Amino acid sequence: MSYSRGNGFTAARVIALVADVMAFIIGLWILMYLLDANRGNELVEFVRDTARWLAGWSYDLFTFDKAWANVVAGYGLAALVYLFIGHAIAGRVRR
Repeated sequence: MSYSRGNGFTAARVIALVADVMAFIIGLWILMYLLDANRGNELVEFVRDTARWLAGWSYDLFTFDKAWANVVAGYGLAALVYLFIGHAIAGRVRR
């Protein structure tokens, strides 16, 4: 009996990849924020805008006294949720 990788495997890989890219962009923005990247730079602005759009539902969900803690908690939560849900869906599709 041979094992072939069908459409389910390919779809699962795409779903996992999309989730990884979304989490990467959010993680990149957290890193740029913590390192005080130049907000006038077009790449930094693109990453910030994209991460803000992706994490719009979790942005300002928590309130801390320090701005960096708000960014790490709000955006970090979104990144973790995208990773968890994306890979869970990919695992279900793969079966």
